[in-house]
Amino acid sequence: MTEIEIRSGTELPARREEIELHTDDGLTLVGELALPLSGSPVATLVTLHPLPTHGGFMDSHILRKAAARLPALADLAVLRFNLRGVSSPRGTSDGSFDGGESERFDVKAAMDFVAERALPHPWLVGWSFGTELVLRYGAQYPIDGAILLSPPLHRASEADVAAWEGKGKRLVAIVPEFDDYLRPAEARERFASVPSIELVAVEGGKHLWVGEQQTRRVLDEIVARVNAAAYPLPTTYRE
Repeated sequence: MTEIEIRSGTELPARREEIELHTDDGLTLVGELALPLSGSPVATLVTLHPLPTHGGFMDSHILRKAAARLPALADLAVLRFNLRGVSSPRGTSDGSFDGGESERFDVKAAMDFVAERALPHPWLVGWSFGTELVLRYGAQYPIDGAILLSPPLHRASEADVAAWEGKGKRLVAIVPEFDDYLRPAEARERFASVPSIELVAVEGGKHLWVGEQQTRRVLDEIVARVNAAAYPLPTTYRE
């Protein structure tokens, strides 16, 4: 066996399937499902990417690296897809960006796919704009919980946030110390209507989580909630 160091571009073994999601308003969205190489996944990450008008897509680096590493390291299924009107090397999803309104159909299409495939213990994982979709539309679905990476709270209303309390779903906000939009002290105030929230302030963190150290911190925080038995993630892999 060979032991390799996990670096920024490392893609570990997994079963990878190009998939399509079909929305209730007639669009086809393109994506990928990554599964552990053998056996069933312990849980499922349904990822929602950052703002398309600022370069967000299914390959935004934290989501791409989650799909590249977590099926092998933490027995997780990772679903990534391009929201409406968004392109990546995988292809272009139908439709056009709607500022978070019609994207509610995209979230539903992803959750319908999870149900059809009987993927276990789903968690929504939103990053930046993706957190707005999680907060606005996610609480209605049968999920174990949701993880918010760098939530800006631009489009999610106070009512959207408050609606998560008492739903029996875990809500975790991972907030960078030096975020461009919402920093930990303000986040505690803005999420006060959800006293059950777990707010993780990441020292030295920034909105885009650039660099391998920040990537590892984010993936570790995700795995600690979704499959604690795999925490902390190793920095090497034997193949």
